Amino acid sequence: MSKDQLQLLLVEDEPSIAELLRFTLNSAGFATSIASDAAQARQLIATALPHLVLLDWMLPDTSGLALLSEWRRDARTAALPVIMLTAKGMEEDKVKGLNEGADDYVTKPFSPKELVARVQALLRRKAPEVGQSNLAYGVLGIDTERHQVTVEQQEIALDQAEFKLLRYLVAHPERIFSRAQLLDKVWGDHTFIEERTVDVHIMRLRKSLGIAADYIKTVRGLGYKLSRDGKDA
Repeated sequence: MSKDQLQLLLVEDEPSIAELLRFTLNSAGFATSIASDAAQARQLIATALPHLVLLDWMLPDTSGLALLSEWRRDARTAALPVIMLTAKGMEEDKVKGLNEGADDYVTKPFSPKELVARVQALLRRKAPEVGQSNLAYGVLGIDTERHQVTVEQQEIALDQAEFKLLRYLVAHPERIFSRAQLLDKVWGDHTFIEERTVDVHIMRLRKSLGIAADYIKTVRGLGYKLSRDGKDA
């Protein structure tokens, strides 16, 4: 195993699927470890953090969604990139997974090539965040490692979707993003999520930000931007 290889953790209890995916991912240049249940995944994560986790929703001991929630509450694993793998195909299941903190979502059966492409795309999206443990804009402060947000140094509570959206906007202030761009950059290319979902998350985020709510501007016909100047355009 080369030290330059990116380390992936695959949490999958079906041996045949796990071995097929490991072969596919290793062939694409990744080093892949396998955990067959949540307990084993916890042990591997405690030993060393991988660069990305592929997490099955249905596990024999704990649901993948519950395991993901554990990781998002822990400062050490809060920013760990996670792709959910599941046979659940209903939109509400997918939205639930993303709101719990999944970075991407692949429904079985899927093409191994598509999975590799999703892994590579997520790692590219995460790359600019490396080294940016703290972000600030006006009265806003973001600790990306601990997933903590403060307004005038007072910590506020955000869900995972709100946090990722705010983090992206703070990292790119004064730039206008369409709803489609935010879907792609914040949640990945999730064609099953309608663009109006972005409006819902923007509304919730504004409510959570309190006195900083006006930082998020609506630009009519274009989308949204983060700015301290002026009103909605």
